[in-house]
Order: sequence, then C-alpha cells, then structure tokens
Amino acid sequence: MIDYETYVRIRNYFENDNLKYNQIADALSLDQRTVERWANKKRYQPRKSTPRKSKLDLFKNDILRMLEKHPYTAAQIFQRIKENGFDGGKTIVEDYVRKVRPPKTKAYLKLSFAPGECAQVDWGSYGTVRVGSTTRRLSFFVMVLCHSRMMYVEFTVSQTMEHFLGCHQNALQFFGAVPKKIMVDNLKSAVLKRIVGHAPVFNPRYLDFAQHYGFSIIACNVGKGNEKGRVESGVGYVKKNLLNGLDIPDFKVMKPVARYWLDTVANVRTHGETGKKPVDMFREEKSVLQPLPIEPYDIAVIKQMRASRQFRVTVDTNHYSVPAQLSGVRMTMKMYPDRLCFYHDNKLVARHVRSYDRRKDFEDPDHPKVLLAQRKKARDQKIYMRFLALSDKAQEYYRQLTQRRMNPFHHIRQIVALSEIYSKEQVAMAIEDAFSFAAFSCEYIANLLEQRSRPHKEPGALHLTRSSDLLDLTIDNPDLSIYDKTIGD
Repeated sequence: MIDYETYVRIRNYFENDNLKYNQIADALSLDQRTVERWANKKRYQPRKSTPRKSKLDLFKNDILRMLEKHPYTAAQIFQRIKENGFDGGKTIVEDYVRKVRPPKTKAYLKLSFAPGECAQVDWGSYGTVRVGSTTRRLSFFVMVLCHSRMMYVEFTVSQTMEHFLGCHQNALQFFGAVPKKIMVDNLKSAVLKRIVGHAPVFNPRYLDFAQHYGFSIIACNVGKGNEKGRVESGVGYVKKNLLNGLDIPDFKVMKPVARYWLDTVANVRTHGETGKKPVDMFREEKSVLQPLPIEPYDIAVIKQMRASRQFRVTVDTNHYSVPAQLSGVRMTMKMYPDRLCFYHDNKLVARHVRSYDRRKDFEDPDHPKVLLAQRKKARDQKIYMRFLALSDKAQEYYRQLTQRRMNPFHHIRQIVALSEIYSKEQVAMAIEDAFSFAAFSCEYIANLLEQRSRPHKEPGALHLTRSSDLLDLTIDNPDLSIYDKTIGD
C-alpha cells in the first residue's frame, strides 16, 4: 500500500513526464507492478482497514488542544498526559504529534524582475560520467534570465574558475546580450568572504570579468537560496526533465544533447509561472539587454610551472610536453577549459588540447627535436618507437628488414617520413599488405601509398553503333586472280 504523496508522484511521472513504468519504479524504488497498477488509477483509493485501538486514543483530543494553544514539544506533551493517566510509551506520542502538528510553512516574498534587469546562475551535479578511460563527477552550469526565463545549460566535469568564467562567457554569447545584474550564490569562484554587516568580498577575477562585460554582481544572503529561486528551479528542471533516465555513454555527447534540449524543450515550453514560452518573452527582453563587448574576456587561469627532466608539465595527473630545451625552466601556464598554453619569456612555446582523462601523456612531435639532434641514439630510438606505433605488424616487418636489407634503419626512417605525408591508417594498411606479399622495403611501401592515392576513373559504358547499320555493310568481291597467277608461276 502506498501513501497519497507517492501516488501523486507516480501520476506526475506518468502523465506529465511520460516516463515508463520501469523508469518510475527505479526513481521511486518501487516494484514495477505496483507502479503500473497505481499509474492508471484516476483517483487515490486506499484500502479500507479497521483502525486498531491505541492507548493514545483517549488523550488525542487533549493533545490537539495543547498544540493549538502553544507549540509544545512531544516530550512536554508526553509528561502532561502521563500525569493524567497515560501509561503508553513516548514513541507513539512523538509519532502522533509529528503527524498532527500544524505545518510550519516559511513565507517568502515573491521577487519580480524587469526585462533585462537580472540573470541568476548556479551549479548542479548529477552522478558521474565516463571520460575516456576514467569517470568524473558530472556538473552542469545554469543561467536563467529572470524576466523571460530563457535558460542556458552547459555540462562540465569541473567547477574551477576557468570553467565558471567560461560557462558565463558561453551563456552570454548564447543570449547574444548581457543583463544589468547577475545573481550568484556564495561559492568561492564568486564570493571570497561574507561578514555580517559588511558588503561581500568578491573574487577579483570574477569582478574583473563582470566589469569587462558590464554587469554588476549580486550575492545572495547566506543560507538564502530562495533569493535565486528561478535558477534553483532551473537546476531541478534539468535533473528531472533532461537527466532523469538519460543514458550517457561518454561525456563528449553532452554538449549537443544540451543544445538540442534547450532548443526543442526547455526554451519553447509554456512556462508554468509566466504562462508563456521563454523564447517568445526573450524576443521582447533582448531589446533592453546590454550588447556584448567587442573582444571576449581572457578566462584563463594563470599559474607558474616548472617542466620536469622529461620536459613534461603535470596537470590533473596528465603529462603535457614542452620543448626539450625548457626542461627544468620556470614557465607560465594559462589554463582554459579546452586547452593549455605554455609561455616562456612572453612567447608561446607549447599548446595542448586539455584532457579530462587521467594519467595520459601528450607529446608534440616537435618538442623532442633538439634533444634528438644532440643524441643520435635517442633520435633513432624515437623513430623506431614511432615506426612501431604505425601498425601491429611493424615489429615483425622490421625483423624481416634486418634479415633482408643492408641498412634496415634507412627503410623505417623513410616509412616514418611517409607517415607525415599520408594518414596513419593508410601507412598501416600498406605495411600489412607488404608483409602479406613478403615485400620488405620502403620503396614498396611508397609505391603502394602512391598508387592508392591516385584517383581511379570508373570505366565508361560501351556504346555500340545501331544494329541496323551492321546489316548495311558493303564488302567488295575478293580478287581471286592473284591465286591463278601464283599457280602459273
């Protein structure tokens, strides 16, 4: 038997969210057959049962009168009715008081916002997500324009400063304009310190970002999340409508999924509070929003780093290469959500795509060149490793080269050079085909790659003359006199 609240939740999932029985059962931890039975009932009809007598029955009216006069605690009520003859336990008194006590509903003022006046932002979290070979916490950033309820959502696997500013920047570009104020919670990316009776101390990076885009920061009071109720509702809406029951194979699918959901569901639905579609109200609101600045803000977080002896810099367990001559040298690193840039003497010396996998090594092929030029043996080893990485057959192919060729390293050097002209897949296929035909030389590999790169024209259709023309052929009678002349001679 389920209670009325559970029944309402089942009906809401079934009627409004269009969830299946098994999805509702997972969300509410119920049996699927129970969900199926109650989802199709139009009214809540609990089973009738004969109430069991309780020692508390004689004292229930007294308890109600006491609660109406004063908000007594359950312990106080237990003491009073015990003096009047109650010989039961304290637990049933606490349960009954909890059940009948008038609810304490805290009242809040309803906030209203003029068009273009304010936006609210917040982070949300929802379990974990697969990123390459590891898993990370799935976070999402939500910005809601307070007047139109136009929403922006972006998924990340981190809530650090560069992601916080990057999500702001992407949201403002999504709207194509800037509100006058942005309301935030007291997270450290926005507010460093709150002292009662004093203005909040804002994070200087966030304050600089706000000045660049021309909006002022409004921080909610401590413990007053209701002050940004629009984005709080938006975070809950993302969880219940988009993420609930969503199968996420890898984090990389979340960006197109979020944009499709915004365009087809969130911003085109009829909002329950305004009774209008956010996209329609946004068309009116956009005219009073502030324009975007000409240049975007540099959202990078800057750190001083020193490269290791292997000319690597470690960021979040991943290793990124820099030029070998900068091993042990202090450099400046700029961290963006999607890339890492390394500078030395105000000059860009390395740039990598930022990975959110773990314990991976990323090397630019140009970075070890100086070191390889100084150490021929190391250079040959590097070329050999690059050759082995071309194909699963590469090691056996090299062994055959050492048996059949005078200078096998010349051949693998040429094959590695070909990998810079042709794709890795093309070179790998050429090596495997050459191995199957027992053709062990760089010339054969080059010939295969060149032939396969040439465009091959499809043969055209054969066009014959008309069949009637074949019947109108005129053939001269043969001259047989030459045979008579031959016989006469």
